[in-house]
Amino acid sequence: MITTTHPPRGRRLQAALEHASGDKRFRILDTHLKRHQHRPDALIEILHRAQELFGYLEEDLLLYVAHALKLPPGRVYGVATFYHFFTLKPQGEHTCVVCLGTACYVKGAREILRAVEAAAGVPSGQTTPDKRVSLLSARCIGACGVAPAVVYDGTVSVRQTPELAADRIRQWRSHGSG
Repeated sequence: MITTTHPPRGRRLQAALEHASGDKRFRILDTHLKRHQHRPDALIEILHRAQELFGYLEEDLLLYVAHALKLPPGRVYGVATFYHFFTLKPQGEHTCVVCLGTACYVKGAREILRAVEAAAGVPSGQTTPDKRVSLLSARCIGACGVAPAVVYDGTVSVRQTPELAADRIRQWRSHGSG
């Protein structure tokens, strides 16, 4: 027998829909849904906007989007977990994404990832205990011509080295910006 601490799906959906009445972010998301005419093929754009508004895609938020677009929750969850740019957990103040695509990997991305993990003190996919830095890796960010690439707070930095990447992480951890 499998036990769970989560409330039944119906109550979670009801709770998510109740958020909509009082949280301004849901009103902004509703406007975005209307702009896309609640079309299921706008799912990725809607998830991007939801993540911008809330910082990450919580399970209740995914249920809200699924209900609004009349999609099965499993499909919305599948899309949110398939693409590396969506996150289901709260992120740190800064994010570092190391590209592990073929071109980056051949040019040293593995060593860069090890260096940033050592500088942050957490493995890829985790956030430092002080919530300053989240480390992520991506299969490919499409910057193969400038490999190895690392994305710092959404900005692609080209031809990175383990030393450059580790310095950036150490700077973030010590000063909180940069």
